[in-house]
Amino acid sequence: MHNLKSWIDHSPVVKKAYYFAQKTHAGQKKYNGQHFFDHVVKTARTITEWRLDGTAIAAALLHDVVDHASVTLEEVRKEFGEDIHFLVSGASNLRTVNYRGEKGELENIRKFVLATSKDIRVLLIKLADLLDNLRSISDRMTPKEERHAIIAIEIYAPLAYRLGMFRLAGELEDLSFPHVYPQEYDWLMNNIKDRYNERERYAQMIKPLIEEKLSKNKIKLQKIDSRAKRYYSLYRKLKKIDMDLESVYDLVAIRCIVPTIEDCYAALGVIHKAWQPVPGRIKDYIALPKENNYQSLHTSIYGPDNKIIEIQIRTPDMHNLAENGIAAHWLYKQFPKDNYLGKQVKEKNGSWVSRLKNWRKGSSGSNNFIESFNIDLLIERTLVLTPKGMVVDLPQDSTPVDFAYRIHSEIGHSCIGSRINNENKPLHTILKTGDVVDILIQKNKGPSEKWLDFVKTNFARNHIRSKLRQQKKSFLPEAKEVDLRISVEDRIGLLKDISETISRSHINITDHRVSAVGRKGVLKNINIRCSVTDKNKIEKLVEKLKSLDNIKSVAYRLVR
Repeated sequence: MHNLKSWIDHSPVVKKAYYFAQKTHAGQKKYNGQHFFDHVVKTARTITEWRLDGTAIAAALLHDVVDHASVTLEEVRKEFGEDIHFLVSGASNLRTVNYRGEKGELENIRKFVLATSKDIRVLLIKLADLLDNLRSISDRMTPKEERHAIIAIEIYAPLAYRLGMFRLAGELEDLSFPHVYPQEYDWLMNNIKDRYNERERYAQMIKPLIEEKLSKNKIKLQKIDSRAKRYYSLYRKLKKIDMDLESVYDLVAIRCIVPTIEDCYAALGVIHKAWQPVPGRIKDYIALPKENNYQSLHTSIYGPDNKIIEIQIRTPDMHNLAENGIAAHWLYKQFPKDNYLGKQVKEKNGSWVSRLKNWRKGSSGSNNFIESFNIDLLIERTLVLTPKGMVVDLPQDSTPVDFAYRIHSEIGHSCIGSRINNENKPLHTILKTGDVVDILIQKNKGPSEKWLDFVKTNFARNHIRSKLRQQKKSFLPEAKEVDLRISVEDRIGLLKDISETISRSHINITDHRVSAVGRKGVLKNINIRCSVTDKNKIEKLVEKLKSLDNIKSVAYRLVR
């Protein structure tokens, strides 16, 4: 079944999801005026084009019912089962992430996207959702549409490239480019239009010459076409070469599709015999595939009129894998086991997580996805969200206390409880990736020594120990009570004011003595014994007493 209608007609779960979404989204419109139901149908249609299974198609139809309608995840579970609930929940988690445009956030958000998408179908549903959002972007871009464009170009397009989904990645970038970098886009459009047209005319002129050469050498050419370099891809390349358009040889490339790997190398030989290759421009991605399994032969030649043009040679199955990337994971079941596509997809895409593990970390820098992300580090990480959608990166088995200290040390010191996914949970709860964590605090409360038994991070542990040491220093462990000696000038109500000040400080008076000084007994000494051993409390009380009218001096001593 290659289209959504066929799935609706033949799959009970897809049919049920279709009509459930239609009823749930009835009358609902998005921020750009598009009907919500039209959006989820287009998202599901893209998932169908990628040949995913019925569970994924049903989840795509339902991906907005929780966040934009009055349906709970528990209702989705009851109506459609655990698998669809898992996919819808995962897609909802990805929507919770809030990207504020700060470069430092990118690495954590990319990690969160991957860690949350333990089932690749979650990520593919998100990509299909984002693709339709960008295709339907309005002329007057709303803040939400601007956010879609930013996360597409900064987060999801680089990820799509790493999954081998070149066509999707390129479209996400080109749809976002004019909105995220409008000035750069305008400059590019003003400078390349004529060059593109010129290079396309040259490609059309040389195509029949290539066909003729291959035909004479009995190499069957199944397809030959020209491929214009995508705008954002070209812009990225130009930034590396000082915006020198003359140095870009693959503005328009010719792509030759031949039946077998042997034909690929034979065709390369024929082309090199007919036209001189450009030194250093021959790349064998068949023998040495790219990290995302891309395979093809690339060469640049001096064609007619000594103009340079790039030529790519590949088999139909290589082309399919290059276009669809990891989405081809579901295709291999449709081919015999000895078929190239079946072998390649089964061997290389059978487990997307294992593929990610095998990616080698590239050079330093935070803008390139693989450069800012090492999957080996992700395996032992937990990525959770604040209520405002900020991603917090924690070690595995972290608790709300670890989370609180990661936000701020004072939040950690003051925490008295936590809410995880809107449910009250104890502070020793183990957090899971995707959890939304809210910390309950009480001012002037210090950490508990018991927290050291379950916190995971050294960061939290060190802050707890430091605060506990401060608290111990503020106590007088050998003292049981404190004697206060207060020199005063008598006035009406003075004893009452002193008594109330001590009481408001939550200190108990165990004994007191008042003595007159001088002939008329005007000056007095008041001695008060208190049951307090907290040095900070005592010193704060002394300052409060000194601020009272007619208080001359206040001193204290320890009673052991």
